[in-house]
Amino acid sequence: MKVENFERKRLRANFHIAFEAVVANKVRSLLTALGIIFGVAAVIAMLAIGNGAQQEILEQIKLVGVNNIVVEPVTEQRDERVDEGSDLEEERARFSPGLKLQDVEAIQQTIPGIKNISPEIEVETFLVQSGVRRSAKLVGITPAYFEVLDFQLLEGRMFSEENMRNGEPVCIIGKAVANKFFPKENPLGKRIKSGSQWLEIIGIMEERYVSEQSISKLGIRDFNMDVYIPIQTMLVRFKNRDLVLASNLEDNNNRRSDNYHQLDKIVIQVEESDALNPTAEVVTKLLERRHNRVIDFEVTIPELLLKQQQRTQNIFNIVLGAIAGISLLVGGIGIMNIMLASVLERIKEIGLRLSLGAKKSDIVNQFLFEAVMISVSGGLIGVILGIILAQLVARFGDFPTVITLPSILLSFGVAATVGLIFGIAPARKAASQDPITSLRYE
Repeated sequence: MKVENFERKRLRANFHIAFEAVVANKVRSLLTALGIIFGVAAVIAMLAIGNGAQQEILEQIKLVGVNNIVVEPVTEQRDERVDEGSDLEEERARFSPGLKLQDVEAIQQTIPGIKNISPEIEVETFLVQSGVRRSAKLVGITPAYFEVLDFQLLEGRMFSEENMRNGEPVCIIGKAVANKFFPKENPLGKRIKSGSQWLEIIGIMEERYVSEQSISKLGIRDFNMDVYIPIQTMLVRFKNRDLVLASNLEDNNNRRSDNYHQLDKIVIQVEESDALNPTAEVVTKLLERRHNRVIDFEVTIPELLLKQQQRTQNIFNIVLGAIAGISLLVGGIGIMNIMLASVLERIKEIGLRLSLGAKKSDIVNQFLFEAVMISVSGGLIGVILGIILAQLVARFGDFPTVITLPSILLSFGVAATVGLIFGIAPARKAASQDPITSLRYE
């Protein structure tokens, strides 16, 4: 027990000597720690940027839904192909009915492995209630829409079969619509005017955050300002582009430049991720056949595009981390160089300690403590600087950053380890000094 207490006292004494040496040379210690400071700050800032990008991609995947295939109309594309021996006028005369509800039924009945399918019709509208008027998006949907995009109701109920079948004037509003038009009352059961139609509010959606990056990159709108109605209500009471009226009868070739599609989007949710690409190919062939070989639609798989972006981001994060790690390595080399120079400056001090009874292990511990204190203090300053840098990037760079505890512990732990590893060589060099020669050293 006495031996253990004595060893503890020796360690405390060595630590105290090392601490005094670091404090006595504040400027040199700070300059020695600069490499560690900037290295740790770079690691934390880079990891925060990478984590922010990863989180944004995951949020985008949630917004577009999991295992979804999106079919959208192409409203300005001409499909004119000239094959050898074919008649150009015949090619031009091809007619496509556009995306219709019949396409949805055909996909659902023909292609296996489909979990849900959601057609959508979007119309720009103005909402009016209690003297307040604001632009919004009116979206005609089926109940499958909420399952496909994982939307949840905050209050109220979903559309019933009767609502859907009869095209009743009912709606589910976004949270921002509720806050805007009904700030002090519950909107359930109230009516809101869209265009020339009054709609009864039967439900309120949970608020869903959509970043500006998601809106610009994915074309995702602000769902909180949407008003959802049954798709039959949209077709009967608002807009049905499939109806041929005298006012819009025109030459078929000219019609291709207009939006003649009944639907604005079809979202297909498959049961298995592995079936995304095969299902998309089958959907493309089926629609091409139904549209008389006119490619007036586009089939995309947002989740796969985002996962590819995620893989690219992972590689980018690894490169950034490696660059930041090199800064730590350079900082460790700086510590070793300064500590080796310090050994030469303090040869007399080392010889005096050895001549007064200090062991070589005491000298090793003293210089190791100095190296570790410099690296740890540099690590602490680097952590603070890294957090500040990450917040500045988020604030002024309009780029999401996420600072996590593991990233802080990792960078700080690496800084302490670097100090320990690169402090071993100077410590051993100091301990290997001959006491008599050291005392004579000038």
